[in-house]
Amino acid sequence: MSADELDTIARFFAPLATHPAARKLKDDLALLQTRGPHAITTDTIVEGVHFLPDDPIGTVAKKALRVNVSDLAAKGALPFGIFLNLSWPAARPAAQLAGFAEALGEDLKRFRSALMGGDTTSTPGPLTISITALGRPLRRRAPSREDAKPGDDVWVTGVIGDAYLGLCALKGELKTLSPRDHETLAARYRVPEPPIAFAAAVARLARASMDVSDGLLIDAGRMADASGLAIRIEAAAVPHSAAAQRWLAVPENASRQQRLLAGGDDYEILFTAEPERRAAVRRAAARAGVAVSRIGAVEKGAGLALVDAHGAPLPLGETGYRHKLGG
Repeated sequence: MSADELDTIARFFAPLATHPAARKLKDDLALLQTRGPHAITTDTIVEGVHFLPDDPIGTVAKKALRVNVSDLAAKGALPFGIFLNLSWPAARPAAQLAGFAEALGEDLKRFRSALMGGDTTSTPGPLTISITALGRPLRRRAPSREDAKPGDDVWVTGVIGDAYLGLCALKGELKTLSPRDHETLAARYRVPEPPIAFAAAVARLARASMDVSDGLLIDAGRMADASGLAIRIEAAAVPHSAAAQRWLAVPENASRQQRLLAGGDDYEILFTAEPERRAAVRRAAARAGVAVSRIGAVEKGAGLALVDAHGAPLPLGETGYRHKLGG
């Protein structure tokens, strides 16, 4: 049975519109009183591209929100409101709308945000969710990709590669890991955990910063290009989870770390900081309960280099995901 658009908004999404700016979703716009700078980001996720058609609808809703929260955290900002554009396929059961709204509401509470507006449409195509998130920078300066300086350390939060392996597991391409590892890795792909608790440290300590979404290597290369400098990543210093290390330990996987570095969907924070701030970065990470690893350096020059533990260059190969538009 199909669901009426206005009834869907009133029943499922109006209860999430707790900010006064939303006007209870009964108007054509939101009216937001502002003072000072705001951080604004938007991301779209598409069925079959960013999530699998049979992923639980609740994980889809949370992923749509969290990829935006990740962008804000990487700029030292905290979210406070979102706009949701939802294109719902005619072939997808309308009964799933309740689960979508419930999961989105759970995460809005978790991230202290509210739905402020958006649009709902039907579509013959895949489920498509676009969210625009509003955030408050914790300091007036929000670090950009172009702020790296020669001599900076390069850091990353969390671990790299779990989401890539999670997608492989869900597609039946991992044969060597335990069911428990499969479950853990699949969860990392379906529901990212952006390190929002580290946003304050980013605002205070980072020089350049961005989130890792399309792959550590491609995103580090983008930071290098934006800053007009070179970035050197030490492969042995990049952190991997215990499950990923077990996958790498299989003999046939001996040279495949590069797949983890390029896989994407990590939603961790890649940032640079002055070497004098190493102790401060580690203290801030410990207070936030976030793991950080120093994985390289910014140098004069251009482009991205991947090196082994002895500084010898490693082949880059495919560095990450790029959307190809049109034929």
